[in-house]
Amino acid sequence: MSHRILLVTLNAKYLHASLGLRYLLANMRRYGGADLAACSSLHEFTIHSPAQTIADALIAECGAAGAGAVHIIGWGVYIWNVEQTRTVMRLLRQQRPDIRLVLGGPEVSHEWEQQVIVAEADFLITGWGDVSFPRLCRALIHGPQPLMKVIVGEQAPLAELDFPYDFYSLDDLAHRVLYVEASRGCPFKCAFCLSALDKTAWAFELEPFLHHLQSLHARGARTFKFVDRTFNLKVDSSVRILEFFLDLIARNPKDALFVHFELVPDHLPDSLKSCIARFPPGSLQFEIGIQSLNPEVQKIIARRQDTDKTRANIDWLVSHSQAHLHTDLIFGLPGESWESFAAGFDMLWSWGPHEIQLGLLKRLRGTPLALTAGPAMVFQDRSPYAVLQTDALSSKQIIEFTRLARYWDLVANSGRFPASMPLLLQGKSAFAAFADFAQWLWNHTGKTSGITPEALVDALHGYLTEVRQLSTSLVHTSLLSDYQGSGARAKPLVLQSDLTRAKKAQSARAETSARHSTRQRRHLAAPG
Repeated sequence: MSHRILLVTLNAKYLHASLGLRYLLANMRRYGGADLAACSSLHEFTIHSPAQTIADALIAECGAAGAGAVHIIGWGVYIWNVEQTRTVMRLLRQQRPDIRLVLGGPEVSHEWEQQVIVAEADFLITGWGDVSFPRLCRALIHGPQPLMKVIVGEQAPLAELDFPYDFYSLDDLAHRVLYVEASRGCPFKCAFCLSALDKTAWAFELEPFLHHLQSLHARGARTFKFVDRTFNLKVDSSVRILEFFLDLIARNPKDALFVHFELVPDHLPDSLKSCIARFPPGSLQFEIGIQSLNPEVQKIIARRQDTDKTRANIDWLVSHSQAHLHTDLIFGLPGESWESFAAGFDMLWSWGPHEIQLGLLKRLRGTPLALTAGPAMVFQDRSPYAVLQTDALSSKQIIEFTRLARYWDLVANSGRFPASMPLLLQGKSAFAAFADFAQWLWNHTGKTSGITPEALVDALHGYLTEVRQLSTSLVHTSLLSDYQGSGARAKPLVLQSDLTRAKKAQSARAETSARHSTRQRRHLAAPG
């Protein structure tokens, strides 16, 4: 008799590695028993994998249905994979009805009563699954059988959870982003965020956590992405974590270490600044959730944020640190019009962050916004539940913004056009300037994907010279600098002659250098 427990999720990309499933696997022995840990395994796919291929792989892993053998598949379900997960589950139901299907994750932890995927599963664990999933598996295999289909996950003290980091494989360390967490929860109550349901933030014991980070580094990990919602609220712990990584950098100066944190923007005391200022270029990134700079919108969504302190802190980070700043704005929040969003964007752009991520509001199940949104807030009825219309935005404006955000990623956030961006965004409003370009690009291409860097160069050249009527020489020089700096190797139409001349000049310099080296060798070899 061979039981099998498979922990499964469909990641958005192969690059991602599921932290949640690794917690379940790590705590299987503690809360399920050694025998359950021995028959448990982790299986990650992507949402782009064919559903039948995934189903076949899981069936093969379970093996043939046998008398007395219990096979369980626990699914991590999120907003980005719920539809694909449901498709695979239906195939499994058709081919192997004996396999028990257990759901968990944020997408199915709230408003689950009307969800088709929940109706098609055997069990659902809402909320935390670290303890409850192993115990459910033990009950299914050894009894007594559970009485309820829906189980409210037990929130154990963090000190009573085993860390998951030993379950990152060598392949994970070499090729994937490693997610880590020094804390769980969030004290803030932003209406659009699931973390609003947390009562506070809870911290893991710091020294054991750092011990595991040290072990990951010793095994070869060089990229650490912290998923803490409020990394810098507990300053003493934050300083200790930053000092840990600074020490690693000091002892391994040639290693390309990279650390990512989510930063509360209006809380940056001097002790944190002192640590941040010591990180070398390319080693530290902060994700800073601004979301909205409209005070009225901030009140509506219950977001506490001191704009003056936020501006001062971002200014300090830009001026006095080497950290890369990735800031976020959300379009479609209640009360936020096109004009007020544009004003917030212009303000944030003037502060000089390296990236501004333009996101579209999603209706996350269970959030205060999802439960209180009036009829003016219209959302898609399928994943990803993006907003379609609000009290201050028409459906047409949301469609236009969706295209604009895609183009912003291609042009601004790609980092390919540092010299040309000031030309594109010059004027009274940076947002309005880019919106004009986005509309022009849509009119000329009719697409938001499949646009090559070379096509973008040609488009920018045409727009800046013909529509904005900027100096052809100035635009040409900026785009040539950007394209050569990006390392791209094709030839945009507007730059072909320049790139050909640059390549010939480079070849001539190389040939001259080679002749000079030959003469030197002959001189050195000549009898004295």
